Amino acid sequence: MIKYEEKIPKPEEYNYISESVGWGTREKHIIEIALNNSLYSICAYDGDKMIGYGRIIGDKTMFLYIQDIMVVPEYQSKKVGTHIMENILNYVKKLKKESQEIRIYIGPSKGKESFYERFGFISREDADLGKGMILKI
Repeated sequence: MIKYEEKIPKPEEYNYISESVGWGTREKHIIEIALNNSLYSICAYDGDKMIGYGRIIGDKTMFLYIQDIMVVPEYQSKKVGTHIMENILNYVKKLKKESQEIRIYIGPSKGKESFYERFGFISREDADLGKGMILKI
């Protein structure tokens, strides 16, 4: 049975999932700093094994960014990502009560856009906001 916990995962758990989805791993201290600066964090477990993760970063009033939506490949297409997103969006709804103008962003991995469209996300271009961009240094 899969259970969901609102908590920050251990760096080893984060690296396990990140590696399983092809994103690689990072140093423990980097992961700890990043995750401890999250506004909201949710983990999915099958027994003691973390199989899914998602978090929100941002300032709580103007901008939120949904980050690190990851599900171990053998658990994909089993609604784990859907449950993670539903919990994240419930948290967003609470924040929206305090700040109606808050903007919620997501940068889906290539080919995963349709998953987020099911939750109402549209491209920046479709929202007349221009293309999203990143800085690679």
